[in-house]
Amino acid sequence: MSQVLEKTVPSPLPRHIAIIMDGNRRWARQNNVPRLAGHKKGIEAARRCVEACLELGIENLTLYAFSSENWKRSKEEVDSLFGLLRLYVGNELERMHKSDVRLKFIGSRENLPADIVALLDKAETATANNGKLLLTTAINYGSHGEILKAVRDLASKAMAGLLRPEDITEEDISDSLETGTTPDPDLVIRTGGEKRLSNFLLWQSAYAELVFLDDYWPEFDGGLLKKALDEFGARDRRYGARD
Repeated sequence: MSQVLEKTVPSPLPRHIAIIMDGNRRWARQNNVPRLAGHKKGIEAARRCVEACLELGIENLTLYAFSSENWKRSKEEVDSLFGLLRLYVGNELERMHKSDVRLKFIGSRENLPADIVALLDKAETATANNGKLLLTTAINYGSHGEILKAVRDLASKAMAGLLRPEDITEEDISDSLETGTTPDPDLVIRTGGEKRLSNFLLWQSAYAELVFLDDYWPEFDGGLLKKALDEFGARDRRYGARD
């Protein structure tokens, strides 16, 4: 374990960490470089984050890469982001596979370029039997849309007579979400100084601890992960119960 992480890492560790990777563009502006350079640095930060989670033995990591609202950005920036996604998944697939990382992608694939959909399918298939870390990446994802789809799926089953509306449970809704049987996140981290969830894992984060870092995502490393874990370890998680 690296020197940064081995110092007083809190216990128990979260089983599932979810991260809103925010601040690439502001980092680029602050450093007087093109936006694309900020996104490239963001990919390097994602690699450091995965490596740190592997060192610590974190079981689940979910990264918010591209929201359903990000289509509002310029076509040039969106095309650049997809270009980087192609490079990242293509270049990292072998490394992830050797590290026993299972890759999963959530979010709608309807509007994604066909070659990217094929690449995501390939990555999921190639790593399906890996078990050290489940790395879920949210692409073209929005939690409102995810919940709406789950409700429609359950309503269709009810109309088909496969279940009664009064029998629908919270577990049924959770299992119908794209995250499926993945444990809900214990810790949600957002970089970049903003303090909101931005339509990310809204149902799943009901009892997650939220940690907001002022640092921009390209600056993220094991030290900042430890900072977030220290804050997580100091929280008293009661889930609505008394002490």
